[in-house]
Amino acid sequence: MMKLVYAIVHDEDSPRLMAELNRAGYRVTKLNSSGGFLRSGNTTLMIVVEEAQLEEVLAIVRKYSSSRQAAINTNVTPSSMGGSYIPYPVEVMVGGATVFVLNVEHFEKM
Repeated sequence: MMKLVYAIVHDEDSPRLMAELNRAGYRVTKLNSSGGFLRSGNTTLMIVVEEAQLEEVLAIVRKYSSSRQAAINTNVTPSSMGGSYIPYPVEVMVGGATVFVLNVEHFEKM
């Protein structure tokens, strides 16, 4: 049975991940998307594979879309300063992947 893998990854991870999937012989369709906690840029990759290839694809996604710490600036309003905004650096986790795997009833490449 064929499987459709949706892998939602951070924009910074997508070029390398796509290159590695292509190098392993998988065709990938890329969709730009956004969302998540930081409303940062994401890329949704769609990969159709045979069920026997699923674990290899998931291993590549795991390897090339790792989570990591990043510092972002957030605006805070200290109550003692009467409403002025001050950039305040905060460390957050970025990267990683959200993966959905669906059964494919029919697949045809034209």
